Amino acid sequence: MIRPPLPRASALLALALISAGIGGQAAAAPPDFTKGGKAPADATHDWNLGATGARGWIYSEKMVTSEARQILVTKVEPGSPADGVLKPGDVLLGIGGQRFASDPRTEFGRALTAAEAGETGTLSLLRWRDGAVEPAAIRLPTLGTYADTAPLGCQKSQRILKEGCEQIARNLGQPKNRQNAITRSLNGLALLASGDPKFLPAVKEEAQWAAAFSADSFQTWWYGYVITFLAEYAMATGDTAVMPGLERLAMESAKGQSLVGSWGHRFAGKDGRLIGYGMMNAPGIPLTIGLVLAREAGSPSRRSTSPSSAALSCSGSTSAKARSLWRPRPVDPDPRRQRKVRHGSGPLQPARRGGE
Repeated sequence: MIRPPLPRASALLALALISAGIGGQAAAAPPDFTKGGKAPADATHDWNLGATGARGWIYSEKMVTSEARQILVTKVEPGSPADGVLKPGDVLLGIGGQRFASDPRTEFGRALTAAEAGETGTLSLLRWRDGAVEPAAIRLPTLGTYADTAPLGCQKSQRILKEGCEQIARNLGQPKNRQNAITRSLNGLALLASGDPKFLPAVKEEAQWAAAFSADSFQTWWYGYVITFLAEYAMATGDTAVMPGLERLAMESAKGQSLVGSWGHRFAGKDGRLIGYGMMNAPGIPLTIGLVLAREAGSPSRRSTSPSSAALSCSGSTSAKARSLWRPRPVDPDPRRQRKVRHGSGPLQPARRGGE
């Protein structure tokens, strides 16, 4: 069908709006902080500058920083490698005496990796402060290089995990640093994955929190991660005290599926329909994984907590993998390759998978 042309007045109005930039307004050019430029007054997002301990604002368009050529330092953590070298208001112009020629996040990240692999751990920067451009050097801990198989069989990855877990454990002792349910669950999983018995008290405390966790809204976003942490904790430690909480969370999630087995921003309404604008993989896939692990951990209501076949088929490209998880697995006649949950002599002895 041929649409009739727009009336002349409407066409002229549309042209005027486009010319004025209304609805399609071009982004402002990156500010030059060395010439008095400033970050937008409503800017709320800055970037972690890796192991330096500093953060910085970088010009971006929809979180893409490829057009930026400067980094405005916004924060420096006391006691970090950058402490005493950088301060808020400094502007990073480049690396090793050369100004940034491309995305500063990419160049900065590569320079960090190179510095950590060097003998001295020196990160050489080009810094602007109070009208003067001068070199500055940050000394980083030397970690070596990533192995081709990283994070497996990689000493650098293991050291990062160890130091990261130490920091997570310290943060857990400070109530103000407790994050949302997703972050807390991932932190708990990291401590659990370390296999270090000294973290067991902290992991157990986080598991007790997770077992009692509940939410009045947006449950779909939180529950998948909480269930995953609880299930892995139960399988790794054999602590049955968390099972009632795991069962409750799994049942709420299973019953919160829509009529076709999907999840949205919230659990489905009483009529089985999703509340909001439809199915979402972002919360749905973690929930599916969580329910798989809840069943594997020995949830008494295994069949009730199983995601429906519709939920698995609605997971897009992951549906084949998800369905394979639900198929009964043949028993390997070689006991060395059978998957077992082992509790051993240590308090944290994760289950071995496959032929590990």
